[in-house]
Amino acid sequence: MSLVETAVSVGRAFDSIPIIDLGCSSTHEERAALARQIRDACMNSLSNESFAVKNHGIPDENIDRILSAMKAFFSLPVEEKMKLHHRQGAHYRGFEPLLDSNIDPANRGDLYEGFVIGWEELVPKDVDEEKADKSALVFPNLWPSELPGFREAFIDYYHAAFGVGRDLHRLFALALDLPETYFDDKLKRYPIMRGLHYPPQTGPEDDGIIGIGAHSDFECFTILWQEPGIQALQILNSENKWINATPIPGTLVINIGDLLSRWTNDIFRSTVHRAVNRSGVRRYSIPMFIGANPHVEVEPLPTCVSPERPAKYGTVTSGEYVQKRIHETYQRSPTTSNGVTKA
Repeated sequence: MSLVETAVSVGRAFDSIPIIDLGCSSTHEERAALARQIRDACMNSLSNESFAVKNHGIPDENIDRILSAMKAFFSLPVEEKMKLHHRQGAHYRGFEPLLDSNIDPANRGDLYEGFVIGWEELVPKDVDEEKADKSALVFPNLWPSELPGFREAFIDYYHAAFGVGRDLHRLFALALDLPETYFDDKLKRYPIMRGLHYPPQTGPEDDGIIGIGAHSDFECFTILWQEPGIQALQILNSENKWINATPIPGTLVINIGDLLSRWTNDIFRSTVHRAVNRSGVRRYSIPMFIGANPHVEVEPLPTCVSPERPAKYGTVTSGEYVQKRIHETYQRSPTTSNGVTKA
């Protein structure tokens, strides 16, 4: 059965998130089996789907260090954090204060703080191929000077998570009946990563301000670590019911993004999700957004189109689409560039 025919034959709504074990992936046969599991997870409903992965290869000590670094940074006075406001740097690197963005037009703001970084080597190279490549668009990160080990903790986790992203890109290619290396020359080499802090949400449920409003991510897929024991992430299923994505120690949540949805002609649909932290305690998470290089043209893949399922999308470059979505998100922000709430 072809990929398109399979898409027609499935359609049950999910009520839990499947977990895929990445531990066995040394042979092509093992990777093909994993790809089939990913395909099943992504096509489990006619609406939105996620899956989780275990044995992903990110060392526990990397996670412990970055979690400690985030707790230390977000505990600083607001005045100190605002010295690293992302509008002080380039391309949204740095600190995001509370209510700095509003991703859901129906809401009034997103109740989280973030610290955003892009690609950077832990030890600068004498010959930096990324910075020498003019098409790479590598922007400098902003770092707090008063927190020893903060930069190292973020960069170590960043590179470990990016390794997971490279492996998943190849598994997605196999899941789409494509050569395993199909996305290799399209993979964004400098994805954005956020360390996020969600304070407890105490306002009424209908006040239009939650941790982050309902949305789909902009890139191909997101690798999300979420703090165990604190429920906040919810995913919308095909029956428009919010399903808790309960944090499971040792796992990462993988959310499908808009670019992969466009590439697959909606055979793999974007994951609509939100975060609502009513746990009574602070909650931390780390999303890395794996996408395509800005110049890459995204249009429905041949394996995802048929006479019965014609292309739903035209051609768009990755950079054009993502920048448009980012601009819309911050344009709806209820705060000024100084982090002050707008009147």
